[in-house]
Amino acid sequence: MKLLTCPVNGPRNIIEFQYLGPVRAANPELPDQLTEALFYVENPLGMLTEWWRHTPSNTIFIAERHTVTDQIVATYLPNRKPA
Repeated sequence: MKLLTCPVNGPRNIIEFQYLGPVRAANPELPDQLTEALFYVENPLGMLTEWWRHTPSNTIFIAERHTVTDQIVATYLPNRKPA
């Protein structure tokens, strides 16, 4: 069983989570930049910052995951990035 640590509820079975996609910087005031961010996603090798949701508690948080090893290095709430 694979575990993912929710920043609010602690370690939980991975089936309780929903992947929401990579964190992307896009300015909604610039439509071309927003379109690029929504429809053209990079698939890099290495560390990727992603949005996840713990579905039973509806907690949305950020996970830093290595795309080659699938290891999750850190999880945190969007406004509480660890130092």
